[in-house]
Formats: sequence, C-alpha cells, structure tokens
Amino acid sequence: MAKTIPIVRAALAAVVAAALVVPAAAQEPVKRKTILEMLFGTPKGKKVESEPAARKATPTKRVKKRPKAVETVEKPAAVEKRSDARKVLVVGDFIAGGLGEGLEEAFETTPGIVVERRTNGSSGVVRDDYYDWPANLPGLIAETAPAVVVVSMGANDRQQMTVADAKEKFRSEGWTKEYEARVARIAALARQGGRPLFWVGMPAFQSSAMTADMTTLNTIYRAQVEKAGGEFIDIWDGFVDEEGRFVTSGSDINGQQVRLRGSDGINLTKAGKRKLAFYVEKEIRRVLGDAATDGTGRQGDLKDLVVVAPAEDAEITQTQPIALTDPALDGGTALLGGAVAAKGNGKSPREKLVEKGEVADAPLGRVDDFRLRAAP
Repeated sequence: MAKTIPIVRAALAAVVAAALVVPAAAQEPVKRKTILEMLFGTPKGKKVESEPAARKATPTKRVKKRPKAVETVEKPAAVEKRSDARKVLVVGDFIAGGLGEGLEEAFETTPGIVVERRTNGSSGVVRDDYYDWPANLPGLIAETAPAVVVVSMGANDRQQMTVADAKEKFRSEGWTKEYEARVARIAALARQGGRPLFWVGMPAFQSSAMTADMTTLNTIYRAQVEKAGGEFIDIWDGFVDEEGRFVTSGSDINGQQVRLRGSDGINLTKAGKRKLAFYVEKEIRRVLGDAATDGTGRQGDLKDLVVVAPAEDAEITQTQPIALTDPALDGGTALLGGAVAAKGNGKSPREKLVEKGEVADAPLGRVDDFRLRAAP
C-alpha cells in the first residue's frame, strides 16, 4: 500500500504538468476524464462527453432594428375641375379660412365643384375700419359668381364697436343692436338673387368666457340669417364633450380619436378643419345636387338614401287580421291546452287548512306524495 501512493502522486503530477505545457490557444477539444479513468483507463462501451472549444472574445456588432412599415392610406388624387364647375365662395375670419381648407379637401375629387376662399384672418363684423365686409362682399360675389356663399366670422368680435362716433362696450345694448344690423346686412348681400347662404356658427374655445360669448353670438347669427332666408349651420356639438365642455381632441369624420384644436385652444388642426367642413359639405351637396355627384370621390357616403314606393298598390299583399285566440286557425274547435278547468268551492288551500284542517293531496310523483299505489 505504501508503494501505491507514490505511484498515484507521480501520475497526477504528470497529468498536471502536461496540461500546463500546452498553450491555451493551441488546445484542442479533449475528452473529459475522471481521476480513476486517468489511472485505470476508460471502461469499454462508455461514451465521454467532449469539452466545448473556447470561444474567442470578439466584439459584438450592434444591429440597428429597422422600423416597422407604417400602413399608409392612399389619398385620392385630385381631379381636374370642369369648365362649368359650380363655385362655392367662403368668406370670413381665420375660422372661415380653416373651413375653406377643409372644403377644398372635401371637394378635391369632385370635378363639378370649385371652392373659392376669400377670407381675412383678422377681420370680423365689428372692425369695419380694418376690413369692411358689407363694402367688399358685392365685389367678391361679382368676381367669383358663386352658386353658394359660406360665411363664418365672429371669433375676433369680442371688443368695443364704434357706433355713431361713440364707443359701445362689448355686449352692451347699443353694441348688440348695431351688431344685429350688420349681420343682417351681410346676410342680405350674400342672399341677393336668391343665392343659397350657409352661415356657419362659432365653435367652443378653451377660454370659458370666450365660449360663453360665442353662444350669444351664435344666437344672433341664427336669428338674422334665417330672417334673410339663409341657413345657419350649428357645429357646436362637434367640438365639445357630452357635457358641453371644450375638448382638444375628439372624433374625426371617420370616428377616430384625433387632435382637433391647437395648443392655444383657439385654432383648428387639419383634422379639425376637415371636421368643420363636414357639416357644410353635406348641405352643399344637397343644394348643388348633380354637380356634387359627378365625381368619383367620397361623396357617395354622404348621399341620402332614397326609398322608392311601389308603382301600384296591387304589389302590396294585404292580409286580413287574425286573432291569436281564434281556434279555427288549425281547423280545431279548442285552443291548445284548453282543457275544462276543475270546479272548486272558491276556497284556497290555506283557508281549508285553517277552517276544517283539510290538507290538499300532494301532486302525483312528488316526494311528499304518500298515497298507496296499486301493485302492478
């Protein structure tokens, strides 16, 4: 036993020395062996797993991920307008300017309609010294010869007004009376010759005070425009929530949630302009008729469905009314389940139990039915 220990030590020393002599870079994958296998050999039939080769420490390259392709909706190409296309004249302030942009987009695939924008962003009904709409509107109408006039103004009118060399405060009695007269004059000029007029109301704004003032002005517009024979288009509900409060984002014309107003709470985004125009677009298509339906654009979704009545009354099948309690429907003489009801003395089971101690028999087959049955 004493001789065996030096032999084992020598063998171990030889194995360690061999491992140290071979450089690490030149090592090949070798079979993993236990100490007993090194001393006495590997038993026959036993497989030894090979040690994986050392991995080289190479720098890894960062691969940039390509962004996923964004699905885009193909925009319908604008069509060439016909020479006899009907013209829609849009006048007013910056709200009217956005409305005009929305209408241009709405009718870009309709060859029978052309939108003419003649707006002044800082104008209004009050500051006739800056831009006088009653004085300029007849010239614009003569220049464009519109089939329809669309007016939208009032967002800049929350200020004092000069009336007969006097300064009237906003919403005072004198201010309101003069404002109504000016709106009526603009509406009358637009309606000359029986031309259709659409006066678009003001939307809500982020300022609660401004929103309250717009409701007052919309009331004036509606009254004066309808007196002149025009139509007032109320767009208020499209830019407020269910409780009537101003919203920055809301549903677009396709029902998708988008941003409708700018960060200032006043101006409209592109989607907001298109939504504003949607209210007027429907009325314009209704009034202009064939001119609005000649194109291959998106106007088909806005047509009113027409229900045609039958040409003759003979096409309508008439049936005599039938009572549901009529037993002659199936040729019988009695209704289904119409068995003769058993006659009683009119007293309920409770009354029988209290007065005479009578207990009604349990229905046949119930667990408390203890009546004796005849043997089969």
